[in-house]
Amino acid sequence: MTAIKVAIIGAGPSGCMLARMLHLGGVDVTVFEGEASPDFRGQGGTLDLHTKTGLAAMSEAGLFEEFEKHARYDGQYAAVVDKNLKYHMVRGVEDRSLGERPEIDRSRLREILINSLPTGMVRWGHRLKAIEGKTLVFGNTTASGFDLVVGADGAWSKVRQAIDPDFQPQYTGVAMTELNIPDAESTAPEIHKIVNRGSIFASNEGQRVSYQQMGDGSICIYASTVRTDPDWMDPEKCGYDTSDLESTKRALELEFKDWCPPLREALSLAQGRCIPRSLHILPIAAKWKHRPGVTLIGDAAHLMTPHAGEGVNQALEDAMLLARTIVDTVDSGNDIDDEVVGFEEAMRARVGPVQQLAYDLCQCWMFTPGAPKSVMPKVISRHVQSQAPLIMQPLLVAGVHAYFFVKYMLWP
Repeated sequence: MTAIKVAIIGAGPSGCMLARMLHLGGVDVTVFEGEASPDFRGQGGTLDLHTKTGLAAMSEAGLFEEFEKHARYDGQYAAVVDKNLKYHMVRGVEDRSLGERPEIDRSRLREILINSLPTGMVRWGHRLKAIEGKTLVFGNTTASGFDLVVGADGAWSKVRQAIDPDFQPQYTGVAMTELNIPDAESTAPEIHKIVNRGSIFASNEGQRVSYQQMGDGSICIYASTVRTDPDWMDPEKCGYDTSDLESTKRALELEFKDWCPPLREALSLAQGRCIPRSLHILPIAAKWKHRPGVTLIGDAAHLMTPHAGEGVNQALEDAMLLARTIVDTVDSGNDIDDEVVGFEEAMRARVGPVQQLAYDLCQCWMFTPGAPKSVMPKVISRHVQSQAPLIMQPLLVAGVHAYFFVKYMLWP
């Protein structure tokens, strides 16, 4: 048996899941997080965990029972509509064709994971600046003596930069603004009824808005448009202050002026903060030269857009599989770097097709004329291909196209 000390950079879902599993396996692990506390900033919207990835990781970590206390199985309702609120697809609460996909607020998931760790395992206020040799350099201190450093530090990972400075995210051409409607049942009853405790995904050419029910009764809104400049939120470029809610709502009112009243007016009912974003991705199945003693998981390794709903699920599976690799290495006495190289190769092979799915769906929803109607057969077919056995895919895809052909012939 070989003793291994592990440093994890980032206390997001993947970093905390990895720490939890390594702790259960008896591995010495420390998590370094740049935020001052877990409540330092908001944690975004809602996540759906999938049977074979996110839910499997929660179960293996001994956290499924705690997850169940906060999971919303009625949140599995989802519908795709156009700007006129015409329904193109509905996934009911009882639909299990894609397996279980219960919803949980991102902030609640992170709370479950952090609370599962021993006090002091997460060192808050440690924002990584660089890795110099085997030394971690933070804003006002350093740390060393680790056999493995795991970058779970997200899209703009400093660990990834230390491995390969040229391995950087690429802008997708999609701009997004996050809004929130608190207590939606009282403050926005019409959109609350439409969302039906789940999610509504509304699309038009070059435009997409998702409305998602949160555990606290609020509705989280993500309004997306096509913009060529990743720095679109600069007031001199977009023409308004993207940090000011009222200015943002006026801009969105103009952007979505021809959308039906229930979908458009929901934007005007938002309260509190507004968060502008530019969506980036990492190259699909990108391969980097392994740096001894360092590896990546989650968004740091394979950042993708949210259109496939797979980001956090793949990140949690990364954590589960890397934890197994490390614990097995401790037990066997094998070389940790040899084992991590094998993990990285397997991760690329596993996640590459998922990255491709997310990319394809982003192209369908945001860059295809006539969306959503024109892309529904392809979108559903891509989901089928990602789930079904290879031998069944041609038949199922043909069935999907036939279904939508008949649907749009009878109900144009």
